[in-house]
Amino acid sequence: MFAARNFLFTGVSNIPLTVEYLVVAGGGGGAGGGAEVGGGGGGAGGYRTSTGYAVSAATLISVTVGAAGGASANGSNSIFGSITSIGGGGGNTSATGGSGGGFSGSNTTPGAGTAGQGNNGGNGSGTYGGTSCTGGGGGGAGAAGANWGSFAAGATSSISGSSVTYSVGGRGASPGENDGVAAGANTGSGGGGGGSNPGWTSHPGAAGGSGIVIMRYPDTFDAALSTTGSPTITQTGGYRIYQWLSGTGSVTF
Repeated sequence: MFAARNFLFTGVSNIPLTVEYLVVAGGGGGAGGGAEVGGGGGGAGGYRTSTGYAVSAATLISVTVGAAGGASANGSNSIFGSITSIGGGGGNTSATGGSGGGFSGSNTTPGAGTAGQGNNGGNGSGTYGGTSCTGGGGGGAGAAGANWGSFAAGATSSISGSSVTYSVGGRGASPGENDGVAAGANTGSGGGGGGSNPGWTSHPGAAGGSGIVIMRYPDTFDAALSTTGSPTITQTGGYRIYQWLSGTGSVTF
């Protein structure tokens, strides 16, 4: 007779060796204007994407989606396992971020970007502390920030199944403009700076966009064993696609 044996099975039987990922951090908020000064735009959240991220059975991969930064505040980091994207720098703060925030005036130091994730913020024009001073734009994943009125280019990805542009730098403001314009949710873009009218009524800067974490792999492999954080899961174009839009979560094969 054969002795009875117990077998413990963990994980799924047909898992990919590697997955593709996109990790976009929260964008920084734009600065408010004041005394005929336009505020600097927020820097974009760090943008990281690649194929070849190794996975293994019964091993949990943690996920964090970075929140957007409020006015002049940095965005929060996004995480997928060992990959961390850094939140965008707030406008008028000189803070380092995935991309740096812009700063008002040409005599200031805008925020620095992080290599491989984004670019530096830009200076405005005029003298900070004076009048008729514009705000520099925040840096984006595709370009450094420029003077007021323009958005620094982001980066486009089709990992979700559709072509989407992420991590655009926030627009710096001129003194004559009103409230800054907020970035879209789950874009990781920087918020726009606010202006100040000739009566020196200040207008606030706007929030950046929250980040996003996306993982995909060919649908010839099985679905993940479990997920947390309520990701959106789709199967299209020959891929299984997992998208986390907020908070924390995980995936286990």
